[in-house]
Amino acid sequence: MIVRLAREQDFPGFLDLAAQVEHWFGPMVAEPDFHSAVAQHIRRSTALVAVAGPALLGGLLFGAQAPTYHVHWLVVSEKARGKGAGRALMADAVRRFVQGPGSIEVVTFGADHPGAVASGARVFYESLGFTAAEPTDPGPEGGSRQIYRRAVT
Repeated sequence: MIVRLAREQDFPGFLDLAAQVEHWFGPMVAEPDFHSAVAQHIRRSTALVAVAGPALLGGLLFGAQAPTYHVHWLVVSEKARGKGAGRALMADAVRRFVQGPGSIEVVTFGADHPGAVASGARVFYESLGFTAAEPTDPGPEGGSRQIYRRAVT
């Protein structure tokens, strides 16, 4: 597996990843705002992909502005979950973009959201040193959301 900056030709792969998680996050594949966000991150070199040969295993859109960095979107393909792609994407993002002191924030499922357990997102972020912080606005599908935060020194 290789983690690298995303390229324009990776755009369809981001849509394939989005299709796998729309049941948790709400519509993305047909949404112009999602298309625009992916394209903008690719142009700014703040989009990463994990690949194995031609297969896109995961994608990450990162907000690289100090002192509070943001994981805007992180998805690993269903077949690659639990195999280190998400961890590799996060490690590469931190190495490339993060300089302390500051913090990294991500909005993920609230504890009562069905995706909280099924996706493994909360456990994943906790394993990377993030801690649950304040609740935030519900997702587009109406499910609860919570900010997770990790300090960087």
